[in-house]
Amino acid sequence: MLDYHKSKGAEVTLAAMPVPLEEAKRFGILITDENRRINEFEEKPENPRSNLASMGIYIFNWKTLKEALIANAQQPSLDFGKHVIPYCHAKGAPCYAYEYNGYWKDVGTLHSYWEANMELIDIVPEFNLYEEYWKIYTKCDKLPPQYISENSEIEKCIIGEGAQIYGKVYNSVIGCGVIIGEGTVVRDSIIMNDTEIGFGGNIEKAIIAENVRIGDNVKIGCGEEAENDTAPHIYNHGLVCVGEKSVVPGGVTIGKNVVISGETGTEDYENMQLASGKSLVKAGDEV
Repeated sequence: MLDYHKSKGAEVTLAAMPVPLEEAKRFGILITDENRRINEFEEKPENPRSNLASMGIYIFNWKTLKEALIANAQQPSLDFGKHVIPYCHAKGAPCYAYEYNGYWKDVGTLHSYWEANMELIDIVPEFNLYEEYWKIYTKCDKLPPQYISENSEIEKCIIGEGAQIYGKVYNSVIGCGVIIGEGTVVRDSIIMNDTEIGFGGNIEKAIIAENVRIGDNVKIGCGEEAENDTAPHIYNHGLVCVGEKSVVPGGVTIGKNVVISGETGTEDYENMQLASGKSLVKAGDEV
């Protein structure tokens, strides 16, 4: 990309990737000429005229960037896509799109974040953490090894260090220090670090954040889908989302497209249930 930037005599170069046209309205869209010089920008257009999406990766000549930052210093919520790059373009700086066709995922939605994690555990993942010629090394904390009990089952998963698995886990990404109780079944889910799940539960297609406490015999992701009642554009595709440090009491049943945040108790669940599409956010919590 840097070689391309230099070869074009560019002052600003944006990494860009073709996306399905129906997805284009979620991105900053670039309209270019035949030489990939950028003629126009469209920031999340309702009716996009191109499917070439900005990846949010930029190269600037320092002089150009410095001028743009000084000129926009008083702009509230100064943003590259909304302010800095349009300013450079308006001033006549040569701006080019560098088309990239390798692996890249926009995880700007919960569903795309969930999808990206599920792709990591494919038999032959598109983005392979174990690629022989390009290994991905992550920072390792000083944690004990995973403990997998005699009666547990694990299939097609990534399990973090320090996790303790007493139940059954399928097609899931399990973070460091997670505890999954005996008799609990977890499927198609992301369980983040230091979360504890009791015994006898069933969790389907969930994103559960860090330091969550889920009681015994909790069922998550049950029943038919219903549109979320507060933010259907965020909570959808059947996912259940539980915010960090939340508490879910034992014995409750939770539907799909649900969001939970905060320390909840049995009194928060009518007949020990939270129907599909409901949001349970305790006062003072944000999701």
